[in-house]
Amino acid sequence: MKVFDIPTAYKSEMVTAIKKSRQERDHLKKDFSPSILDFGKVRINLARHFGFCYGVENAIETAYTAIQENPHKRIYLLSEIIHNPHVNQALQENGVKFIMDTYGRQLIPWEEITPADVVIIPAFGTTVEVGQMLKRKKINRIYYRSKCPFVEKVWTRVSQIADRGYTVIVHGKPDHEETRATFSHSRSVGASMVIKDLKEAELLADFIRNRRPSADFYSLFEGRYSKGFHVTQDLKRIGVVNQTTLLANETQQIADFLQQTMVEHYQLTNDHIADHFANMRDTLCYATHDNQSAVTEMLSLDADLAIVVGGYNSSNTSHLVELCEAKLPTYFISASESLLSKTAIEHWDIHHQQLKLTKDYLPSDSVVIHLTSGASCPDILIENVIRRLLSFYHLSFDNWQIASKLKNK
Repeated sequence: MKVFDIPTAYKSEMVTAIKKSRQERDHLKKDFSPSILDFGKVRINLARHFGFCYGVENAIETAYTAIQENPHKRIYLLSEIIHNPHVNQALQENGVKFIMDTYGRQLIPWEEITPADVVIIPAFGTTVEVGQMLKRKKINRIYYRSKCPFVEKVWTRVSQIADRGYTVIVHGKPDHEETRATFSHSRSVGASMVIKDLKEAELLADFIRNRRPSADFYSLFEGRYSKGFHVTQDLKRIGVVNQTTLLANETQQIADFLQQTMVEHYQLTNDHIADHFANMRDTLCYATHDNQSAVTEMLSLDADLAIVVGGYNSSNTSHLVELCEAKLPTYFISASESLLSKTAIEHWDIHHQQLKLTKDYLPSDSVVIHLTSGASCPDILIENVIRRLLSFYHLSFDNWQIASKLKNK
């Protein structure tokens, strides 16, 4: 796999040593057991896979290349390059300005953007409409390479489904940049709509089975179907694609459920399923799958608590939190600074979308901690979290010696 040139400020010698050691012993990535870092009073079960994925490293390299190649130009990002506040802040400190926020709200008027400016496309890609806007403005320096190739793979699947006469069902968070971009591409090539979860898949099934009046569809899914969508006609043949950063078991469950709905409604044999359902399999990226599998394996070990590090608006990170909190107390933090002390932690509540303060989260004498991070989290943040946790127990480590503390499960 390609090695990207990313700023050293995001790297950790300690984490690099651990990842290199695991890669040398398991280059096919078949072992998802965690790396066990034993410091005596503190033992950390570090997930096998975590941190920057291919798409994120590609995006960061592209952004810094744009900065280096255009020293006297105004440089803009359509929105956050990835969902990590430390990475986005660093780009802003390098003079990059954001045209929109993560919800698509305009921060800088399009009138201020000129053909002489530089525009970077975020890892999530962008909508057809914004792409057309950039073309109309005749901006020559547009850095498309920052787009995640796995997101583009979903767009290819979208075109394949639409070309074969299926309606595209996009499973994703409706407000997420990636889902908005995918839906924009899907509705430009054919009938399409967005569902956010299994509950909405079940609701959609009621319309497929003619159990609900067609008129109800347009209010229940307002703003999430293509222009001219015809419920009776457009739900006869469907195919499903996913936002790339969702829970693997949920994406599979939704695809299986909708396939079974078509099989039962049209009384299909196995040879004729394709008459009404396009089996695209799931369209999660490899990092989402690997990170979730690594967390599942990590959770097979005992621990006192779990800590997940990443941006609070990161979809892939929030799903790692969901997996962990189903098993044990879990704290979603953005950086080591969230570890206020040995007795207090500030963490993000994914259910109420707010910060919480929890007291007495660490045992007094010794502790075992599950630790992981999202695909948009720099490795240095993991190192900083480990260092801070060790300091609470009056422990420390030398980066060059950390590999000797690496144990197999």
